[in-house]
Amino acid sequence: MQINNVDKYKEECGIVGVFSKEEINLSSTLYFALNSLQHRGQESCGLTYSDGHKLICHKAMGLVSEVFTKNNLSNINGFSAIGHVRYSTFGESTAINAQPLLDEYSFGQISLAHNGNLTNAVELKKSLEDYGLKFNTSTDSEVILKLIGKEYDSSIEKTLELISKHIEGGYAAVILTKDTLFAMRDQQGIRPLCIGKLRDSYIVCSESCALDVVGYEFIRDVAPGEILKIDSSGIETLSFIRNATCNTCAFEYIYFARIDSKIDGVSVYSSRFKAGEILYKECPADADIVIGVPDSGTTAALGYSKASSLPYAQGFVKNSFIGRSFIKPSQAKREEAVSLKLNIIKENIQGKKVVVIDDSMVRGTTCKKIVSLLKDAGAKEIHYRLASPIIKSPCCLGIDTSSKEELIGSSMSIKEIRNFIGVDSLGYLSIDSFLNSLGHKKVACLKCFY
Repeated sequence: MQINNVDKYKEECGIVGVFSKEEINLSSTLYFALNSLQHRGQESCGLTYSDGHKLICHKAMGLVSEVFTKNNLSNINGFSAIGHVRYSTFGESTAINAQPLLDEYSFGQISLAHNGNLTNAVELKKSLEDYGLKFNTSTDSEVILKLIGKEYDSSIEKTLELISKHIEGGYAAVILTKDTLFAMRDQQGIRPLCIGKLRDSYIVCSESCALDVVGYEFIRDVAPGEILKIDSSGIETLSFIRNATCNTCAFEYIYFARIDSKIDGVSVYSSRFKAGEILYKECPADADIVIGVPDSGTTAALGYSKASSLPYAQGFVKNSFIGRSFIKPSQAKREEAVSLKLNIIKENIQGKKVVVIDDSMVRGTTCKKIVSLLKDAGAKEIHYRLASPIIKSPCCLGIDTSSKEELIGSSMSIKEIRNFIGVDSLGYLSIDSFLNSLGHKKVACLKCFY
């Protein structure tokens, strides 16, 4: 039976920027960093690098391993570059919308890689078009580039500070000129961004797992509203918001980020494990085994198993070579991609009372199909547990979500959801318990839960 993950929340994108005082192999650094962020987007990828005189951009549809091979990017040496892996939350999934974007103005070339959504992109784009500017893409990322061109005021530094007051939403961006790398994060810290260092080289990227892969030491997270400048003089903060609260997207911890990442001081692995432990205390079940829906439900399942003393068993085999189906560019292709993705281990399920730990439920169709698989495998009872609160509202800050009417948690009671997916019991993690799973942080963007 097919499992369809199109009702999962979609990731945003992954971004990387690197600047070195010494010449390094940029293609190697960008390849491994972007590859480690591939889970954040599989539609397209690319890089822009500086040869000291001009910016050169290579991008295409496909995975990092595919794009780097067909563009022969194996031996690019230089001092600075930015890279991007894309899932389209704004604008069509086409080659023209692949990033980084590169533009040229009177003050020189500038390239941008962007993660997230601008909530005021439509009105900003209209005002820029009314001003006479022409757009080459349908992305909100190009709005940022055009704003820089229109509002340029003697330096990129001053211009970025100026436009940061105009753009709204959840975003992180890296911006490259021929001799300088800039990075900026939205004022609430919705989208993640961190800094690493290796000798005289700096890297800025969406997740700390990318730092580990390329051998950079984690320095810190970029602060909400912070604008960074990195050049031959080192790293400098141009602007930041004093005493800002960092409202990281809750789904970075629940689903999006790799478990070997730390996001704003919180270990993703630890937060998911603790969420599983707390989930047992809130929603215990009389069962024989605990299984997790791979991959993001697995760590919470281990936590649930530990807290309950119920044995953890592998319930599914996942074909990891298929890729993350929801990042495919159309629903038909997503459904095709998941047809070979999950298979049940029947001997672990047959005749057992099973607790299933999943990360979240959006439309409910995936959960329903998982339940059907388990019943076909002979499960005696199925107790479904979600390691996140009930999703009640769509997100406009960078996640590709359903309308409110399509969100099962906004239109059905827990009893109705239980009957719809066909389980013996159903339980969600409470909002307070989710915040407790973050340890010392205890703050995140929770808008989709209300």
